[in-house]
Amino acid sequence: MQEKCISGRGLGERSDGHAPGRPTHRTLRSPVAARVVIIGGGFAGLTVARTLASRRADAPVRVTLIDRRNHHLFQPLLYQVATASLSPADIAQPIRKVLSRARNTEVLLGEAVGVDAERRVVQLRDGEVAYDALIVATGATHSYFGRDDWAAAAPGLKTVEDAIEIRRRFLLAFEGAEREHDPEARRARLTFVVVGGGPTGVELAGAMAEISRRSIPRDFRSIDTTTARIVLIEAQPRVLASFEERLSERARRDLMALGVEVRTSARVTAIDSRGVNIGGERVDAGCVFWAAGVVASPLAATLPCALDRQGRSVVGPDLSVPGHPEIFVIGDLAKVTNPRTGADVPGVAQPAIQMGRFVGHILRRECASGGFVPGTAERGRFAYRDYGDMATIGRARAVGMVFGIRVVGVLAWVLWAGLHVLQLIGFRSKLIVMIQWTWAYVVFTRGARLITGDTDLRLGRAPEQDAAPVA
Repeated sequence: MQEKCISGRGLGERSDGHAPGRPTHRTLRSPVAARVVIIGGGFAGLTVARTLASRRADAPVRVTLIDRRNHHLFQPLLYQVATASLSPADIAQPIRKVLSRARNTEVLLGEAVGVDAERRVVQLRDGEVAYDALIVATGATHSYFGRDDWAAAAPGLKTVEDAIEIRRRFLLAFEGAEREHDPEARRARLTFVVVGGGPTGVELAGAMAEISRRSIPRDFRSIDTTTARIVLIEAQPRVLASFEERLSERARRDLMALGVEVRTSARVTAIDSRGVNIGGERVDAGCVFWAAGVVASPLAATLPCALDRQGRSVVGPDLSVPGHPEIFVIGDLAKVTNPRTGADVPGVAQPAIQMGRFVGHILRRECASGGFVPGTAERGRFAYRDYGDMATIGRARAVGMVFGIRVVGVLAWVLWAGLHVLQLIGFRSKLIVMIQWTWAYVVFTRGARLITGDTDLRLGRAPEQDAAPVA
C-alpha cells in the first residue's frame, strides 16, 4: 500500500501554490521558506511555535505543529480538575486558536511514531511530514517502575482524560460508601491512597482532604465524609524531596493538619483494585492514585542519540542532537545539564518554556535568509534560570522558594495562585480561574463535581429506607 505523504505546503493548497477558491489568511505561500516541524503542543513546543509565529504569509519560516490532541494543557493545574475545583476547559486551550493569527503556521492533529533523520521526515501513524528543522517536545508519561500492571488500579495524572478518571473514581467512592451497609467495607471505600510525595502527590492529597472535610460533608446523609482517610506514600525520607528540607517539613506538617496520613521511607510492593501493600502491611482502599514517577515519551527511542535511564534524549549544549544540528529535543524529553549548577534541568513547565524560547531564537536567526542554514552564528549554551519552586497544600497553605526567598503559608499561596493565573493562556481562562478560586475560598465549594463515564458501584442493593442518617 502506498504510504501517504503530507508535504510542507498548507493543507488544501493546490500543487501550483494557490488555494482552491477564495484563499484564507492561514494559507502558507512562501516557496523558499524553511520548513520547521514541531512535535508536541505542550509548554516547550508551543513556545517555539509562538516565537516563530508571523502574521506574514511569506515569512522565511513555515511552521507545522503536530500533536495527537487538539489542545494545549496547563498541567500544573491538572490536579484541580481531578479534585473537582476546575473544569478541563478552564486550563486547556485549542492549539489552533492559540496560533490562529500566525499566518506562517499550520496545526496537524496526528500521532508521531518515529523520526527518519536520514530522509528528514516525521513518520505519523497515517503518513509523513518532511522537515528542514525538527523540534521534538513530546514530554513524558507515567512510569510504574516495571509494574505496568498497576496502571489499571492506580491511574496517573498527565492528561485531561487522566484527571476526569481520577475525579470519577474519587467521587464514586463517596457514592458507593453512601450505599454500603458493612462498616469495614465503608471504611475501605473512604480510604484514598496517593503514591508519590512530589508536588503532584502533595497537591492531590491536600485537595482530597479539603474536599472530604470542608466541601461535601453536608451533601451526604448516611456517611460522615470527614472520616475519609487520605494516605500519602513516599519512598524518600521526606515529601517534596526536590525542595529545601525546611519547606518539606512545613509541607508535611500542613498535610497532617489537614488530616492526611503521611508515610515516608515507605515503598509500595503491590497494588490491586482493592488497595495497596506497603511493605508487609495491607491497606484496603477505595481508590489508589499514582504520582510517583515518569518516563520519557517512546518517540525519543527513534532519534539518533543516546538515552538516559529515564529514556530522555541526551542533547548537546544548544539542545540539538549530536551530529544532527537540525534536530532539537526540548522539555521533559531532553536530558540537559544546567551549567550554572551542574545538576539536571528539572522536567517542569518553566524550564520547558525557557528551552522553547532558546530554540525559537536560534531558528529565527538560522532561517532568516529563507532557508535553514544551521550554525550561521554561534548558538551558545542553554542555561536554565531557576526562579523558584512552589507547591500548594490546600486552602491558604503553600510552600516555595521564589528568587531565593523562602515563602510559606498564606503569602506563598497567594503568590502561587497569582503566578499560575498569569501563566494561563487566554484572558477567559485567567478570569474564570480567578472567579472559581475566589468563590471556592469564600464558600468552600467545588463546582465541577461531575461523575462521567461508568457509574457502576457494584453493590448488591440500596440501603434500607429506614436506615438512620448520620448526625
